[in-house]
Parts: sequence; structure tokens; C-alpha cells
Amino acid sequence: MTEHAPRAPLAAERRAHVLAALGREGVVRVADLVAELGVTPVTIRRDIANIEAEGLLHRVHGGAVVRMEGEEGVRDGGRPSPTTSVGVLVPSLDYYWPGVVRGVEAAAAAQGLRTQLRGSSYEAADERPAVRRLVETDGVRGLLLAPNTDSPHAQDLLQWLATSGVPSVLVEREGSLAPHREALESVTTDHALGALMAVHHLADLGHRRVGLVLSRQSPTSRKIAAGWRRACAQLELAANEHFERTIPDRRQPDFSDIVDSVLETALSSGTTALLVHSDPDAMAFVQHAQDRGVSVPGDLSVVAYDDEVARLYSPALTAVSPPRAAVGHAAVDLLVKRLADPTRPVHRVVLSPQLVVRESTAPAHR
Repeated sequence: MTEHAPRAPLAAERRAHVLAALGREGVVRVADLVAELGVTPVTIRRDIANIEAEGLLHRVHGGAVVRMEGEEGVRDGGRPSPTTSVGVLVPSLDYYWPGVVRGVEAAAAAQGLRTQLRGSSYEAADERPAVRRLVETDGVRGLLLAPNTDSPHAQDLLQWLATSGVPSVLVEREGSLAPHREALESVTTDHALGALMAVHHLADLGHRRVGLVLSRQSPTSRKIAAGWRRACAQLELAANEHFERTIPDRRQPDFSDIVDSVLETALSSGTTALLVHSDPDAMAFVQHAQDRGVSVPGDLSVVAYDDEVARLYSPALTAVSPPRAAVGHAAVDLLVKRLADPTRPVHRVVLSPQLVVRESTAPAHR
């Protein structure tokens, strides 16, 4: 008997699936829909664009979010009440940020606030248009945002926020205003502490040569690097006993070759442990090591930074876990207090991550 390949779902079936997922979660991600429906990313993005044209969702980077009843849209043209909405601008819904957004949404709902989520991207040169639309068109009362602080327009955006009259809180970002460097309200994770904890964990296991591998794209990388360097100094690791590298986005064609090159540097230098940001990059290093016959953690211990999917790999990865939902909660709390008392001092809240020890770290071979 001939076996037939599963039938690809029709457009109407895909539409129903997307809307059902939005109804359950309030957010859908392209990668998840591709896996669930067995179609290409191009097909899913086209479906999402068509549903957005119906006024039923908002496209954001990596997926879409539900459009609230009465929100400005293609059909109804209505605007949310400026007394109940806060704007949220994040760079992605593919990774890290969904956990923060869930924390924001839960805390906002508890305060009787509605969130209006918008997506930017790490490549955005100027995010002022998106922020202005939230304020001037959508009528939000406050802003929670994670702008690209490396952009040449970053200071222009921060100055605009300071003079807009709309309270704002930076999320996993820090900012100050020229010329006197007055700080803006912010909630951040102490990523430097997270890296320091990871290196001390590895040192406690007897590792003296600890490498650091960072994502070239992520603004978090510089803080992780600072914590790693501080830990190396505290532990008196000499310069020839550790190394630091940055790697490109996983979608770049040379990613695999660079991972191989960095791994070769680690093995040839006697490095016995790596701290890698982020989880998927750490997984890539483990896979390449195993392909070479290098045992993890027998020959090489690996700590991932982010703990988004680290537990799902085999071996389950020891990871630094930022408190993503708590960051979202704290950001809403700061914004609500600022709305209630515009004259209160600027608050900068720093939350500590956790180190979750799993199967990818073990004592170093003597």
C-alpha cells in the first residue's frame, strides 16, 4: 500500500490555527507556526500579513500579537483610552523577550492597564517613529521600551523621551541624557554578575582555562564580558589561561566555520570550559565538540547564558538564567509609580540572575 505525505493545510485552516493560537496565548511566533503547520516561513509571514489586513493582529519582529478590541486598526479606526494603555517596544519576539513581555502583560493586567506591543529590531537605525506612533497615534499613557542603545540615533531618542511628557522605563537597557548624564528610569538584569557566577562555578570545579564566546549582535554581551573579566581577575587567571571571542548571528553563512575556528582555539590552548552567550550558540559549540569526539562535560564544560532552551538540550546545559518575567513585572511597577507621582526620584532597578547547574559542567581533568 502506498503511503501518502501529510496534506499541507489550506489557507483557511492556517488562518484558523493562527487565530486560535492568538486567542490562547496573545502572541504567535513564526518559528512555532512553521513547526506546527509544516509549511514554510514565507507562507506563515504571508498568512500573518493577510490577517493583519483584516485588523485582527499586529505583526512584530518574529511573529504577531493580538489586536485588542477598540485598538486602532484597518477596520474600526478606534483608539484606545489614553487612561488605560501603556506602550511596549521590544526588539524581537523570537528569543528572550517573550518572557519579559509575559511579565509585563501579567503585571499590567493586575493594575488594570492594557498593553500595546510593538516590535522593533536590533538593526533599527532610528526607533523614534515607532515610539512616536505609540504616543501620538495610539495615545498610550506610558512607555516600556528596549531601544537599540548602540544606534547613532540613540541619544536623540532618549532626549525625545525625556521631553515627551510621557513617563518611560527602559527595559534591559540603561540610558543617560547629555550633557550632564542624568539617568533615565530603568529595570535591568545584572548580567555582569551572571557571568561572574558562571566563572566562579567553573573555577570551583577546577577549571583554570575558561573561554568566553559572545554574540556580536547582542547589547548584553558587553556586560557579560565585564563580569567575566572581573571574575578572571578575582581568580587570578593569567591572560594566557583564558580567551574571549565574538561570533556572528547564526543565520550568517560563515557561522559554522567560525564556531569550528573558535573551538579549535579552545582545544589547542588547553581550555577546559566555555561560557557562551546565548543558548543556541552554546548548543552549536556542544554539537561541534561532539562531532570532533570531544566529550561534554568530560573534556569540555559549557555554561550557556540566557537559559531559554538550555534545559532541553542533551546534555542539559548549565546556564545563567536572567529573571525575565520579574524584569517585566518590575518595569510595570516603576511605570505605575511614576504615573502616580511624577516628582519621585529616578529609580534604576537591578535584578540578579540565577545559575542553574545541570549536566554540561563537571570537574576539570587534572
